[in-house]
Formats: sequence, structure tokens, C-alpha cells
Amino acid sequence: MRVAQVTRFGGPEVLVTTEVPDPMAAPGDVVIDVSVADTLFVETQIRKGWGREFFSFELPYVPGGAVGGQVLAVGEGVDRGWVGRSVVASTSGGGGYAEQAVVPVEALIPVPEGLGLAEAVALLSDGVTGLAVFDAAGVKPNEWVLITAAAGGMGVLLVQLAHAAGARVAAAARGKRKLDLAWELGADIAVDYTEPDWAERVRKATGGTNADSPTDHNAPDHTETGHTGRGREAVGHTGPNVVFDGAGGEVGRAAFEITAHGGRFSAHGAPSGGFSPIDPDEARRRRVTVRGIQHVQLAPAERKRLAERALAEAAAGRMKPVIGQTFPLDRASDAHAAIESRDVVGKTLLVI
Repeated sequence: MRVAQVTRFGGPEVLVTTEVPDPMAAPGDVVIDVSVADTLFVETQIRKGWGREFFSFELPYVPGGAVGGQVLAVGEGVDRGWVGRSVVASTSGGGGYAEQAVVPVEALIPVPEGLGLAEAVALLSDGVTGLAVFDAAGVKPNEWVLITAAAGGMGVLLVQLAHAAGARVAAAARGKRKLDLAWELGADIAVDYTEPDWAERVRKATGGTNADSPTDHNAPDHTETGHTGRGREAVGHTGPNVVFDGAGGEVGRAAFEITAHGGRFSAHGAPSGGFSPIDPDEARRRRVTVRGIQHVQLAPAERKRLAERALAEAAAGRMKPVIGQTFPLDRASDAHAAIESRDVVGKTLLVI
């Protein structure tokens, strides 16, 4: 079978397509004939050699933590009724960039009726983490919620979740195309965080009311910053009550600085150059609850429960992943390059 394999640590070019023997299903395992594989930003970082104290990949290795397809074969002790079923599954950290993948039968999640295979795969990682950080934040109606990297695979889900919870959403992203997507998904304001005053604009907007919010020049012509058309008034705190930081780096630092006193800050992303540098003394002084990526290291059973919930929400039309671009397996290096360019919108998937 063909796989996309990392041969050495480095740029996207080290991810090459090669032939390896077809896998066999051990007892308790199944082989999936892979049609779609997920890609993640963190996989591009691991490919460069980052995080070796956390990730134990030995060269050469095949990336890919989530796949979807049909069950091709089952090992001893596994019900043969799984064969031919359309499923998605976590691969426990690797092996997904391949024509076939082996997973334990316990990892299988049948794709719900009405949900496409690609959409299901797009939710396996970002849907799980998104629900975990959102549930932990305890978002309440009328609160202001700031989401950085709001047009990424997980950001688009957080925008939808916050909007559905009755919160007011401030979306921060890069470029008009991403801002337009945030508006479409329910953001109340949208700002470009490449502009030097973006954080101050969010702080002012989230500290006001519908009546006194300024006009946002990134909004569609008919929309005013902070105006929702839903008849809700903002809560009386200066700055967002909840921040979901999927960007990290200086973007995350700026988002933390405008977080309301007594607010909640979730630092779960690092594409801007590391997780947000948060001063714990400052967080305590302002009574800001800070949660990091270490708080969403979930047990397999909990990850599966959240994945099933994400797929059910999507099948019911209450949550929609955005698939911005797809690449064939032999262009996995191009997929990584696209992700690293920061120009992609939503999820990037491999179609095999």
C-alpha cells in the first residue's frame, strides 16, 4: 500500500509517498480501507522536529491521527459484521496518511446517517478538542467570547458553539476571506489580528453595548460591530469574558491582556510561535482562570464520547465543519505547506 512518510525532520519536502507492506489485523483490531485522512497543524510542527520531549515518533514514520473509510478486514475476536461498514477512527497518533490503517475495534465510530465521511473525519480531532475546551469554559448567554484563529478547523466550531449558546462572539483571524467566514458562522464582530490595533478594538467593542459599539470596517456593509440583530445586551465587563486562543504567541498574549477580570482563558493553539505566554501572577491578580492544552489530554473513552457527540451534532445540523481544501495522498507535502502558509480556511484533508 502507499503511505506518506516522514523520512527525516525538516520542511514539507521530507514527507514523501512510498510503498510499504499491507497491514494485517491483529486480534481485537480492524483494517480500514482509508478514503479520508485528517491533517493537523501540530503534525507540521512534529515533522520539523518540534516537541520531541512530548512526541516519541521514530524516523521514518507515517503521520495522521484520524481516518475514515470502510472496514476491510477484522482480526480474531472481532465481529465480522464490521466488514464493509463506513467508519471513522482515531489512529492513536500516527499511521493515518495511508491507503490502509489498523485500529482497535474499540476506536471505531460508525458514520451517522446524513453525515458525509469527510465531514466526520474533520470532526474527529477538532470536534473533540473544541467540545472539551468549550464545555470547560462554561460559556453563558450574553457573555462576550473572543476566538482567535477563528477560521481554522477548530475555530469555526467554537464560533458556532458560542453563537448557539447565546454568547456574543468576537472573531479574530487573518485576512478578509477568513473574516467573512466568521461573519457567516455567527460572529458579532470580526477583526484582523495582523492589524496593530486589533486587540484594542475588541476590548472597546466588548466593553460597550449595542447602542454605542463602533462600526467595524472589516464587517459586511450592512453590519455594525457589536450589533447582532438578536436583541441582546452585552454584559457590563470590559473585555471578553471568555477567550479561546487558537493562535498562541503574541496574538494570544494580546488576547489575554484584554480578557475581563474574572474571565476564563483557554490556550489551546500555537501556530503563531508557541502557546500564549501567560504570566500566572497577572492571571491571579485579575482572577482570570487559565486552562492550557494539558487540560484536554483526554482518556480514550472520553475522546470517543466527545467524538460521537460531535458527529451527532453535525448529523443533526447543529454544528458544521468547514473543509477548506483537500489534497491527494501523494501531495501530502503540499497539504503541509498550505497549512504552514496560514492561508488555509477550515480543515485540510487528504483524500485517498
